[in-house]
Amino acid sequence: MSMTPLARAVAFAALGASLALPSLAHAEFIEDSKASLDLRNFYFNRDLRDTTAAQQSKREEWAQGFIFKAESGFTEGTVGFGLDAYAGLGLKLDSSDERAGTNLLPNSFGDEGPDEYSEATATLKVKASKTVAKIGGLMPKLPTVAANDSRLLPQTFLGGHINSQEIDGLTLDAGQLRELNQRDSTDFQDLSLNAGAKRNFKFTGKGNQGDDFNFAGLSYKLTDNLTGAYHYGELEQLYKQHIFNVVHVLPIADKQSFKTDLRYARSTDDGSSNVDNKAFGALFTYALGFHSFGLGYQKMSGDTGYAYINGTDPFLVNYVQIGDFANKDEQSYQLRYDYNFAGLGIPGLTFMTRYLNGDNIDRLNAAGEGKEWERNSELMYVIQDGPLKNLGLRLRNATVRSNIGNDLDENRFIVSYSLPLL
Repeated sequence: MSMTPLARAVAFAALGASLALPSLAHAEFIEDSKASLDLRNFYFNRDLRDTTAAQQSKREEWAQGFIFKAESGFTEGTVGFGLDAYAGLGLKLDSSDERAGTNLLPNSFGDEGPDEYSEATATLKVKASKTVAKIGGLMPKLPTVAANDSRLLPQTFLGGHINSQEIDGLTLDAGQLRELNQRDSTDFQDLSLNAGAKRNFKFTGKGNQGDDFNFAGLSYKLTDNLTGAYHYGELEQLYKQHIFNVVHVLPIADKQSFKTDLRYARSTDDGSSNVDNKAFGALFTYALGFHSFGLGYQKMSGDTGYAYINGTDPFLVNYVQIGDFANKDEQSYQLRYDYNFAGLGIPGLTFMTRYLNGDNIDRLNAAGEGKEWERNSELMYVIQDGPLKNLGLRLRNATVRSNIGNDLDENRFIVSYSLPLL
């Protein structure tokens, strides 16, 4: 009997765990284990507003994703051992050659792609006191590298990561990533630099392909309302990066607060590129009851735009649904509004809208000043009780206008549900 890719991936993960369990069978290892199956139904429509026959005018696809995650506890003793597993399956529900390339499926314009694709990783973890080391499949969420999870399946990495919280309020991270599996791919690839738009990146040697990514950082909670952080990242051969971050929350009155999020990054080359960027960002958010109002500012300077690993989420205040506003010399502003409908007696329903405008972009070989703007809106509802509790419905809309790239209009509709297995 043939097995689906997801079933094979889960079976392999279970087999690996079963082989290890005889020597690891302790109460905490089993009792602290958890597993879940996340279902994600995703419709994506991006109108590229191009009417010429030679170019693609629209990307539109519909797919179903299954994401299995299992995390064991740790064995007893001074040093504890554990195992994690991940498996993902993507199923094509609707696509065509002319509408491919949404990043939901492993295809591109002119190639409808396969009907299904799958992936799986396993992670060995070791714990001593409040320090945990992991090696294998990783999905890091750090200022220097944040795995993207904005499509059907998440982006994953292979490498090692140590996280330590031995001192109250202080979190230390260090590690190395060697390969990545993009969100619409089934195989692991070498790491590269995000070099799109007007970044002005130039490469020698192997071109836009780096070696390992080394990272280290610390975050310290100075008070209940003030946190400072420093992180270092290095994509060998391509760039080195220092990131500083300060977050402060000022309570004003009952259900009122003012949050300040300041970010600064300095990126330089590492031998085979011309990376040279200073990125400053500030995001201020005033929360008033069920409302919040945000104001953001972001400024790029130096010989290039902002550097980060291709496909990941950059640590920028103006990184939004489509754009990151991180081109050479670009400065941008953001206005944002959020509302929680629990204030009107509808818990689980939330709304967000924001507008960003960027200018002063160096168009490199083109005359004039580069400009772009983006508008996002999102309506989300999570069912709070009943047989469909935790079923999520999300509608996302975006509009982009620019003289450095495509104008586009986009809609996404996502239905998600998480089923606990353990």
